[in-house]
Amino acid sequence: RLFAHWEAVASTHRVSLPRDMAGPIAQMARHRHAREPVPYVSLSQHGKCEEAAYEERRYPAGKWACVTMGEPMYEQSISMSFMKLMRYICKENSVGCHLGMTVPVLNEIHLTKEGTELEREVLTAYYLPGEFQQNPPVPMDPEIHITERAPLRVITRVFYGMTTEETILREISLFWELLGSTDTVLQGTYLVASYENPSIPQRRNEIWFICQA
Repeated sequence: RLFAHWEAVASTHRVSLPRDMAGPIAQMARHRHAREPVPYVSLSQHGKCEEAAYEERRYPAGKWACVTMGEPMYEQSISMSFMKLMRYICKENSVGCHLGMTVPVLNEIHLTKEGTELEREVLTAYYLPGEFQQNPPVPMDPEIHITERAPLRVITRVFYGMTTEETILREISLFWELLGSTDTVLQGTYLVASYENPSIPQRRNEIWFICQA
């Protein structure tokens, strides 16, 4: 039943779910309440009408497991990448055990020169839990790379629901309207942070604007 549920979710992203995902899906379901947050420091919050419109944060350097995909649709790329990461998290690693889930999962995107659509390639990154930061388990999948990402300062804004190319472009545009003209953040490269699994209709996401070094 659980597999059938995820098969239906995958089909909404135009992805077919391989049978070998049954084990990782069951493991993830068992551990779904144990999610370690990626560490960060909140630097400032900016409100509008008594609501937090956006927040500035600093994330320390850390090790992430990363996969890059270039499927025709954004949702296909992140779904295919996360299936690979799920296998790594659940068992397909050098220690042969469940590593534990961390949130958020990051998706690094790039806009075309015109800024009207996303480039095909998307990098999906999973932060290794604290106990594995010093000695990351080696992935069995050669397409998964363990990367030390530098400290990061970002401006973040929450949005809810599906993450399609259309919704992401709209959220980026809305965030620029909110910030106004500024050269303190990168243009063209953004991060989409996902906090919940894709079966949740109104799931929490964030757009991250990357501050200039």
